[in-house]
Amino acid sequence: MRIGLTGGGSSVDSIVRQAQQAEADGFSSLWYASAVAGDPLVAMALAGGATASIELGTAVLQTYPCHPLLQANRVVAAANAMGRPGLTLGLGPSHRPIVEDVLGQSYARPARNTEEYLRIVGALLRDGDADFDGQEWSTHSNGRMAKSDHPIPVLLAALSPRMLTIAGRYADGVVLWMAAAPAIEESIVPVLRAAAIAAGRPAPRVVAGLPVAVHDDLAAAREAVAATATGYGAATNFARIIASGGGASAADVAIVGDEAAVQGQLERLIEAGATDVWAQPVAVGQDREQRRASLQRTRTLLSALARATDQSAG
Repeated sequence: MRIGLTGGGSSVDSIVRQAQQAEADGFSSLWYASAVAGDPLVAMALAGGATASIELGTAVLQTYPCHPLLQANRVVAAANAMGRPGLTLGLGPSHRPIVEDVLGQSYARPARNTEEYLRIVGALLRDGDADFDGQEWSTHSNGRMAKSDHPIPVLLAALSPRMLTIAGRYADGVVLWMAAAPAIEESIVPVLRAAAIAAGRPAPRVVAGLPVAVHDDLAAAREAVAATATGYGAATNFARIIASGGGASAADVAIVGDEAAVQGQLERLIEAGATDVWAQPVAVGQDREQRRASLQRTRTLLSALARATDQSAG
């Protein structure tokens, strides 16, 4: 299976070192949140230039704060700075508390806003031009779009039926967070694939992101996940997708257990329709040394599974 990790770092050097190590360990991708290093595109450009083939994706860039023409140009600049293929653009509208309370913008029509945004960005990245008048966004690029040296796939952070339909019609797939196998199989893949087929698009990609902890104490592992996921309860979309996956909290849908149990749960994600796994290793333990050992144990298993996939593909 294709396995990626959460990307990040506290400095430029650490971001580059992480990408180089992830590539050396056989991971297929790194996924960067919108706040990494103040701007993940800068981190990705640096990391991409220091690596050979690992995919670097945003998970995700927020749509509301940045006009789609500006966003597309920023993404192309980062992709060209990498000097190779491998940048994937993950977009999402974020959540009402962020958009309204932090940014001071209206979150009245997130689906329509996202659809128009995605159509514009897709046209700009695909054709180098967009001439679009919408109710939420308008763009008349008129030669103001930079030329990309390589194709840039676009994924959408989509969880609801309407957003999944938009993703199937206008994106190359979805990048998910907190969607367990039952939710992917029953709620996400059917809607996404049906929309893609109706639009005459290729089979969509499904990147499934979840916390992962290889540990023998399941209660301790879930407690550690809960400590890192305190904000998801306030986000309606996350609460719904967690419930769709059979859980009441992030800890309930996390992938935890010993090596065999975790491997089985990862394989279940692929059986459910995920094309990629995005793993966020979670440290478990009472002290620094225990947490370090826990992370290493999780990473060792994930790396072995990622390498096994590369070898079988070769």
